[in-house]
Order: sequence, then structure tokens, then C-alpha cells
Amino acid sequence: MAYEGQHITNPRTGQQMTFIELMPGLLRIDTINPPGGAPEPMHVHPHQLSGTDVTAGALVFEVAGQRRVVHAGESIEIPPGAPHRFWNEGSDDATAIGWFRPALDTAAFFESMFSLADRSQLKANGMPRLLPLVALAGHFSNEIRPVSPPWPVLRAITSALSPVARARGYTGRA
Repeated sequence: MAYEGQHITNPRTGQQMTFIELMPGLLRIDTINPPGGAPEPMHVHPHQLSGTDVTAGALVFEVAGQRRVVHAGESIEIPPGAPHRFWNEGSDDATAIGWFRPALDTAAFFESMFSLADRSQLKANGMPRLLPLVALAGHFSNEIRPVSPPWPVLRAITSALSPVARARGYTGRA
């Protein structure tokens, strides 16, 4: 169960997160984003406004096909449903405060995703393998959805394979 002050690390990317505010209406996360990591998979937050306030370094955002570099002291806001991803092209860590309105169960999603990375259950592109993806998609569809495969396809796959994923121990939660 996610809690304020909790610190998690993604061993695949080196990204670190500390949940600094966790309320129903708002999740704020202090992040450290190492240089040189591959961009996270393109995704959407279907029901949340999200954003980032960069506090050191710079992060590159791709939002709805547009690339934007956000430097220290700058912010970006991403509307619900906008396909996006980000990464650090710099040579030093970039730090930022990320936020989501409403919070929904996004902190638990990050716990689960980082746990999959810890267990080497993510592919090189950062996406979970099939059964963990089915479990995550079934559990966190209100918080986050990958752009590929398209949501209707992933929803159909999730419906068909959820019993198999559960039988193999994949619940979608860390």
C-alpha cells in the first residue's frame, strides 16, 4: 500500500520516486531521472490531468506528437487522454515533481511497475511481458493505458487472458 514518504526505485531505468503528497484529489511525486535511459513507453492517463515541475536538469517530453524540452524552473501540464512519454537526454540526473489530479490509484501502479522491473518482468522497451501486462491493464485501466496495443485490443486480450494471469499469480499489484 503506497504511503507518503515511501521511496521506490526502478532497477531497469534507475528512476527513483518518493511519494510526497498522496490524497484522493492529488498525488505529488519527487523524482530523480538518470541520464541516458530509454524513453518510457508511450501512454495515456485517461481520467487524470498530469504534469511535471522540473527542479534540476531538463526532461524531454513527447506529448501528442510534439517534442518539448522542459528545463529547471519550467513546468508542463498534460491533459487527460494525451499520448505522452518523457526521458532525460542530459548528462546528469534531472529532478522533478510530478503530479496527478485526481490521484486515483497511480501510486500503486508505480509500486507494481517498479516491482515488475525488480523481478525482470519488463521487456527492453519498458513494457511488461504479456501476463503481467494483462494483470496491470485489468487493475489500473483508469490510471494508465499504453498506446500500443490500442486500448480496445488490449481490453479484449485482458478479458480473455485475465484468468490465466491470475492462475499464474499475476494480480496487477505489487
